[in-house]
Amino acid sequence: MRLRSGERFVPSDEAKICAESFGRPTDPAILLICGAAGSMDFWEDEFCSRIAQAERFVIRYDLRDTGRSTNYPVGEPGYTSADLEADALAVLDGFGVDTAHVFGVSMGGAIAQRLALDHPERVAGLILQSTSPAVAGGEDRPDLPPMESRLATVFDGDAPDPDWSDRTAAIGAMVEGERPFTGSVPFDAERMRHIAASAYARTADMAAMQSNHWIAESGETTNKRLSEISAPTLVMHGTEDPLFPYAHAAVIAEEIPNARLVPLHGMGHQYPPEPLWNVIIEEVIAHTATVDT
Repeated sequence: MRLRSGERFVPSDEAKICAESFGRPTDPAILLICGAAGSMDFWEDEFCSRIAQAERFVIRYDLRDTGRSTNYPVGEPGYTSADLEADALAVLDGFGVDTAHVFGVSMGGAIAQRLALDHPERVAGLILQSTSPAVAGGEDRPDLPPMESRLATVFDGDAPDPDWSDRTAAIGAMVEGERPFTGSVPFDAERMRHIAASAYARTADMAAMQSNHWIAESGETTNKRLSEISAPTLVMHGTEDPLFPYAHAAVIAEEIPNARLVPLHGMGHQYPPEPLWNVIIEEVIAHTATVDT
């Protein structure tokens, strides 16, 4: 089965969000949410198709400032994280989906947590991967370990930016930028190069894609806690995640009622790597079969 909608644009306030679906709209929906500086190209076609083949309606989309969605000047994101949350709902509305299982990676996992707290009626189930608690915890929450020191050079800002308008330089920088975040699961540079090339071809402003998500304001704060999440939750996390060490996932799974924690052995901080697809897809299919959407 290869039912694929092709790209479409859905309105979200003043923005237009580019999205695409795989599978039949009558099947349980799964909304895939990217991490920071990630277009929907990072949710690979084959990965989406394999989930759709298990009778799921898979929706992926470009966050603002990525892919073909609305972009903003470098250093001037015209949105907050609350707007990114609203965009996810707009995508569901655009595909006529009332409730969906929401699968978020990294920053996308934070968006997914907020969706489950702020709009529980829209979230049939929650899948969180490679992420960290998105809301404050109580006094009993343990201190979360910081990122590994080897990532310090990635975030210290001293390294010069590539010329993001130069295709070769930009694709090379994206590939090498992913390498430090991986674990012992082999890093597939050629596969990443293909993803980066697709993202480059579809993104209006690579410099904005690489910078604006990191400086966007968070928007309105909340007093809600993860313990208030009612959606059945699956937490998957790399055992070698250098950005959010595994303890971050353990805290999420501890605080969300009845959440199930699945270690992804050897995986770092990344989108599902192909060597682990069988494990991840099996978990996703099993989890999304537990609730009738």
